[in-house]
Amino acid sequence: MSAWDLPVSLTIGDTGFDIETDFRKVLYVLSVFNDPDYEPDEQAAVCLRVMVKDWESLPMAQYREAMEALAAFIDGPGVREDKRRPMPRTMDWEQDGPVIIPAVNRVLGQEVRALPYLHWWTFLGAYMEIGECLFSTVVGIRQKRARGKKLDKQEQQFVRENKALVDLRRKLTAQEREQKDELRKLFGME
Repeated sequence: MSAWDLPVSLTIGDTGFDIETDFRKVLYVLSVFNDPDYEPDEQAAVCLRVMVKDWESLPMAQYREAMEALAAFIDGPGVREDKRRPMPRTMDWEQDGPVIIPAVNRVLGQEVRALPYLHWWTFLGAYMEIGECLFSTVVGIRQKRARGKKLDKQEQQFVRENKALVDLRRKLTAQEREQKDELRKLFGME
C-alpha cells in the first residue's frame, strides 16, 4: 500500500478483494474488537464480513492473511509494527467520538458525518493532524496519568470538572451488566 493512493482493495493470496473503506465501517469494526462480549474468532469473523465485500469467496485458509492485510489497512500508510512494550490505552474511539469528530471536522473544514463517504485514510490523516482542542487536552491528561506524572493545577481542575470525559470507562460484558443491574435493583438504585 502506498501513502499516495487510497486503496479500495487488498491482494490476499493471488486474488484482489474489494474492501469497505468508509471511516464508519472501520470504526464499527474497531468497536467490535473493543467489545468484551465478542470472542477473538467472532471479532475476526465480523471484521472479514464487514470489510471484505466478497468475503464468501475468500478461502478459509487465507483468513489469517486477510486479517493481517486488513490490520495494515486500518493502521494506515507507513505504520510499522513496533515490538516494544505496548503503551497504556489513552483513547477510545467510541467514548471519545463526541470530542474526536469536532476536531476532525476542524481539520477537514467540513462536517464529516454529513458526507456520504469518506475514505478511512483521509479520516485517519485528519485525526493525526488534530492540534490543540478538547480531545488533545483529554488525551494529554490521560497520558500523564498513565505515565504516573503529576497533573498541574489547571489539569487537576479540568479533571474535577470533566471526570466523565477524562476517565476511560471499562467496557462491561453482558454478564457484568446483568450483575450490575441486579445489584442496582437490590439496593433500590433504579
